[in-house]
Amino acid sequence: MDAFAVSICKGLALPKINLKSAGIVGLWFGAFQALMPLIGYLLGVNFRSYIVSIDHWIAFILLALIGANMIKEALSDDDEEETEIRNLKRSSEGTIDGYSLNSCSISSTGQVALSREDNGIKEILGFKTMFLLAVATSIDALAMGVTFAFLNVNIIPAISFIGIVTFTCSAIGVKIGNVFGLKYKSKAEIAGGVILILLGCKILIEHLGII
Repeated sequence: MDAFAVSICKGLALPKINLKSAGIVGLWFGAFQALMPLIGYLLGVNFRSYIVSIDHWIAFILLALIGANMIKEALSDDDEEETEIRNLKRSSEGTIDGYSLNSCSISSTGQVALSREDNGIKEILGFKTMFLLAVATSIDALAMGVTFAFLNVNIIPAISFIGIVTFTCSAIGVKIGNVFGLKYKSKAEIAGGVILILLGCKILIEHLGII
């Protein structure tokens, strides 16, 4: 569920969605949801107490930082868009030999917008961001992997099933988030950041036994 929720947040932030983008998010979360139980299984009982004592703090810190950064970027994008609109209006008023510069301005602004969109996708799905999110949403699965070792679970079929289900849910979550993101743009990205922070708080509170 954590990976699904974060995938929706990724979809909210993406300016456009395609199979490649959904596949990238699905692969990151699916792979880590399968990898972490395997690592926990291999570690066995010797490190269980260490894993359980810190996993929730790591998840909370990573999700809170990434969520806060999403909100900051969304607010910054609003300012940049307003500046671009003002510049477009000013340039559209100019003429040369009776010909309006409006079409040229729109063309130039459109190219800038497309460039920003491509850069935004690369940043949102970049290695650093996706790695931190994948770790944050799957680190508690280390302890689950230790439990698998206790129960003598056949680990390969188990992690394969977990990975496939997570991949599918994450890819769907990206699409769901993007549908709302296209309608509400920066507001949706702010909501995504708030969701990540709340999710981090939820993980921390649950592990501390407050709820």
